Amino acid sequence: MKHFNKIATVCGSFVLGLLALAGCEDEHFYEVDSPDWLSEKVDSIANSQNSGDEELEGMMEDVYTIGSTDYSTGWWTVFSKYYVIPDGQKWNAVFNLNINPDASNTYKNFALIICNDVDREGEGYLEYGAIRYDNQPSGNSEWGDYIDRSYVQSTLTFETDTDEGIAQLGGRVTLTVDRSVEGAFSVRMTNGTVTKTYNQPTALVNLNADESNTNIRCYLVPEGSYINFLQTNIEPIGGLTSADDKNPVSMELQGVPEIVNIGTPLDSVIANVSAVVTFEEGVTATVASSELTFSVIPDMETPGMKNLVAAYNKTQQGENCDQPVIASATFELVEQIASIEVTTQPSRTTYYYYTSAATEGMTDRTLAFDPTGMEVTATYVSGGTGTIANSRLTFSTVPATVGTHTVTITADEGVTATVEVTVAESAVSEVTNSTAIVGAEDNSTAFWGAFSDDFNVPSGETKSITFTNYSSLAGNWNNYVVVLRKTDTTVEYGVVRADNYGWGAGYDGNTNLRLSGGQPDWAAWLATMNGAEVTVYVTNCGNGTADVQAIMNGTDGTTSIQYYLGITTIDPEDLNFALTVDGSHLVFGE
Repeated sequence: MKHFNKIATVCGSFVLGLLALAGCEDEHFYEVDSPDWLSEKVDSIANSQNSGDEELEGMMEDVYTIGSTDYSTGWWTVFSKYYVIPDGQKWNAVFNLNINPDASNTYKNFALIICNDVDREGEGYLEYGAIRYDNQPSGNSEWGDYIDRSYVQSTLTFETDTDEGIAQLGGRVTLTVDRSVEGAFSVRMTNGTVTKTYNQPTALVNLNADESNTNIRCYLVPEGSYINFLQTNIEPIGGLTSADDKNPVSMELQGVPEIVNIGTPLDSVIANVSAVVTFEEGVTATVASSELTFSVIPDMETPGMKNLVAAYNKTQQGENCDQPVIASATFELVEQIASIEVTTQPSRTTYYYYTSAATEGMTDRTLAFDPTGMEVTATYVSGGTGTIANSRLTFSTVPATVGTHTVTITADEGVTATVEVTVAESAVSEVTNSTAIVGAEDNSTAFWGAFSDDFNVPSGETKSITFTNYSSLAGNWNNYVVVLRKTDTTVEYGVVRADNYGWGAGYDGNTNLRLSGGQPDWAAWLATMNGAEVTVYVTNCGNGTADVQAIMNGTDGTTSIQYYLGITTIDPEDLNFALTVDGSHLVFGE
């Protein structure tokens, strides 16, 4: 028996007939939302002018939205089109920047990314750098090896990223990237209230592999905001997007739950479902579940994998279309759980932590529970039993204090069991490098260009290493870098820098990762790092995580700290760390 939730008008037989149609993969980095804003945007195109002296010429409509209109867009998740700027030319763009009225951080706006003439993630892709609309001299509001922050000026400056006033950045923005002046390069972004400029008295170097290609590319990246793009004087890669109505061509579902209890109403199943609909010209829009028609195949009564099928029958401007688009996604229908019991204890029940000067003031430090090897048996409402996957369970955290602690395991709401783990302090020992120096002494070694030895960290132990850090002082990242990896050095757990930044399997998307707060005045901090005495501690916590802590004694006598607590994906039986450099070098034994 099929279950239907009739929200739009599409017959069930049509839905079934088109089940074989595959939903498109979302290859578009931008999306045009519902048309409620289009009429006012299109009307304004003819009258668009720069907020400064210059009248814009040759402007063409390019109407689309970059980012989610609920302000949920994270950093480096959506991008505008690419706009290619030849040497000697100028790019003008006009768009509306929508700032979240509840935004509490000044960086929740947009950044202009300037790169060579290569696609992101493409072979040979290189960035000149980024310029964000907010101006925070003590923060990373501009970055990149070819961006000199001393050339930045703004009519609005924030001292910290929690200052008030971000709303002043919203509204109609005119952006100009100017390569028309020989021997110079400039950027101007203004909404008439806030104007930020970057005036470099030298031309950009050519980062393209083909020296005859002097083009650069620019694109926009929002964070916690969204952009209604309006106009450009340069046609982007992929072409312009008109404001004319467009038919849907494909769709992809989002927010479909992985697991649903038998007896759950279909309205509850689709409560958080939305769809990314792709229209003609590559325009996309995020559509709410209320605008879709749903069915579940084959039924909602028996356990097993189910297909949630959705249909959408509107044009980009909300009119009925000739041919609806179909998308499907799977979820598992399971029996409701009455109780759970731990029938096999986890493999690792002793965890470790180390307290350095970087973490000695923490009062709420915790460790993540490691369910490896644990088996939990569920008793269902029907009376049956079965093993429940650990991925379906949630676990309370473990206090980082010596002793025995109880972990609460939760299946469904109110259905819990417990298990005990022991926490102990880690023993620390120092390691030494086989060479006295890593990296060229003139700080010319590029990122990943030189490494220390690999140091093994057994489960439950902490290894420390002390060195003098020398930096080119060009950027915050031009200092030591810590790499966590297996004995097979091609397998990395995570990479962390001296300036509160990292990446890797155990870092990216790790909701439990703890980073040191109270960030310093970055410019003042960087000035002390050329000759800073540094001690790094790496702890194998024994629970599939690792901690990195650092004490940095600057050349001016000040001390700064850094910690990354809870880097995941660690094999406790195979954890090693190494140090590498980036426009810096390290000296041991000074």
